Amino acid sequence: MTFIVKQISTEDTIAVRHPVLRKGRPRKDCYFTGDNDPGTFHLGIFDKNQLLGVATFLQNNYTGLPGKHLQLRGMAVLENYQGKGLGTLILKNAEVMAQNKNIHTIWCNARIIAVPFYQKLGFQKIGKPFEITPIGIHYVMYKSLI
Repeated sequence: MTFIVKQISTEDTIAVRHPVLRKGRPRKDCYFTGDNDPGTFHLGIFDKNQLLGVATFLQNNYTGLPGKHLQLRGMAVLENYQGKGLGTLILKNAEVMAQNKNIHTIWCNARIIAVPFYQKLGFQKIGKPFEITPIGIHYVMYKSLI
């Protein structure tokens, strides 16, 4: 397989967000505030023409961290392709794009199950765990790009 990461539309993200992050819930729950803001971009990873994973990056600063930030939201890889490094490829591409835009930090609200994934990529936890209802326990995590 040859994977390609490229920018996609908000609508394209829903094909992966829905079954992975909002399974059994209405499609309308898959849209995020800021999805269509001018500074937001979405990345998808493809094998040929099949979209396998997505992530959204919003211009949203996290209080207490220096510089300009992007918030990562909606990171999702189709179940049959998880554990194959696709999420890592998306994030590595996003980091390059962010550095080219003079972004200092990428941060996210990481589901507890995803904390080890982000830690392997150099993200650090901030603060205590918190609940996002009805999704579950999360940590704020960030990675400095400078």
